[in-house]
Amino acid sequence: YFSTQILILDQNSKKRSTITMFGAIIVRNLSSSSASITRIHRLKYLMHYPTTVVLPDGSSIVVRYPEPRKIITLPLDISTLSEADAKKRLERRKPKTKVVIQEEEKDTFSSKKYINLMKKNKKGK
Repeated sequence: YFSTQILILDQNSKKRSTITMFGAIIVRNLSSSSASITRIHRLKYLMHYPTTVVLPDGSSIVVRYPEPRKIITLPLDISTLSEADAKKRLERRKPKTKVVIQEEEKDTFSSKKYINLMKKNKKGK
């Protein structure tokens, strides 16, 4: 059997990896750095936006999401809360009613007070 080594240079990540061919068997040398979670290893993929996901316990992680959103909060399971906390949360969910108070204003304006200030038109000038 003959052995051939091929050097592969990935232009996107600037990494080198070697493939050794023994006849028809191809063996790829993987290391801990090449098998780590880094990025999506595709040359063409749809645009994903970095989005913060807030978990119910308050911790947050950054994920890729296909729609441009800044933050996503996951719902909290109310059955795990105490009765007082569950009641407070349910009260916050209810719509608040706005009380509108309309006051009628009395019109106290009298134009008769200001008749003496009006000037009379002079026809001669």
